[in-house]
Amino acid sequence: MGKTILITGGAGFIGSHVVRLFVTKYPEYQIVNLDALTYAGNLENLKDIKDAPNYTFVKGDITDETFIPELFGKYSFDGVIHLAAESHVDRSITDPFAFIRTNVFGTANLLNAAKNAWKDSMDGKRFYHISTDEVYGSLGSEGFFTEETAYDPRSPYSAAKASSDHFVRAYYHTYGLPVVVSNCSNNYGSHHFPEKLIPLAINNIKKKLPIPIYGKGENVRDWLWVDDHARAIDVIFHKGVTGETYNIGGHNEWTNIDLIKELCAIMDRKLNREPGESAALITYVKDRAGHDLRYAIDSSKLQRDLGWVPSLQFEEGLEKTVEWYLANEEWMENIINGEYQNYYKKQYEER
Repeated sequence: MGKTILITGGAGFIGSHVVRLFVTKYPEYQIVNLDALTYAGNLENLKDIKDAPNYTFVKGDITDETFIPELFGKYSFDGVIHLAAESHVDRSITDPFAFIRTNVFGTANLLNAAKNAWKDSMDGKRFYHISTDEVYGSLGSEGFFTEETAYDPRSPYSAAKASSDHFVRAYYHTYGLPVVVSNCSNNYGSHHFPEKLIPLAINNIKKKLPIPIYGKGENVRDWLWVDDHARAIDVIFHKGVTGETYNIGGHNEWTNIDLIKELCAIMDRKLNREPGESAALITYVKDRAGHDLRYAIDSSKLQRDLGWVPSLQFEEGLEKTVEWYLANEEWMENIINGEYQNYYKKQYEER
């Protein structure tokens, strides 16, 4: 049967991949993409499906207490896939209240609208909240985050996401709202906003600019191909057990410096440069405040219960990512303009 699904933050990096997957895979669904089109929202990410008959874009803010209930009334949503969030740790350190407004209040506003819209019957309804592994805090050299790991957020961003997770579960326990939650590791791939490590480095290597690396580059992250995350979201939305949490990870742990060196080697090959030419651009900058040492996800529950597995190893995915950015230089140049340049200068050049 056809469903009407609200996807929030669908013009962003991960959201655009999820929207594209659902629009193309489920032509019987009506997909409504809600995005405020702030600095990281970009409708160019979805220009290939913008005219699809089962796709509607709506510009709006998830914190708007009048608009969100009206949207639920207009479209009679069967499900919500909630990705809209402020997500960059550095920005959260500079402006924590923006993260509280969007990630906490915005999520609560959506939850309340869903609760009221579905109060007569919650059969067949689902509110799916996408979160991050950063809510768990920082790991040492061993161990993994599981769904039972206690929350220990260390930045305003992760604290805001942790709070939103708690509100989602509170609405499940208090009101019986049919929710599911997932916590994912770092994503990479096409259409990634260039303040993030990989697209930032690709752009700087291409232009022979310094590649800024926090501290000594020893921080470890688990990287997941964004299309694999979209596939996991699809599986969890349709098959996940109500009230459950699923961790999503790529089993690809890399220190930041090793990742950048691998990226430099790929870029040297793609740009016909001498080996080591791009790596010479690496520049160490003052470390981020409260920089978590290591994240690593145990996604065995998702694999065991729902049958999802990552499709790409990191080296293959990274090469595909580089190829996309080099083939879509106009996309990057359209983004790197005034506001981003001001942010970039403040974040890296003034350190």
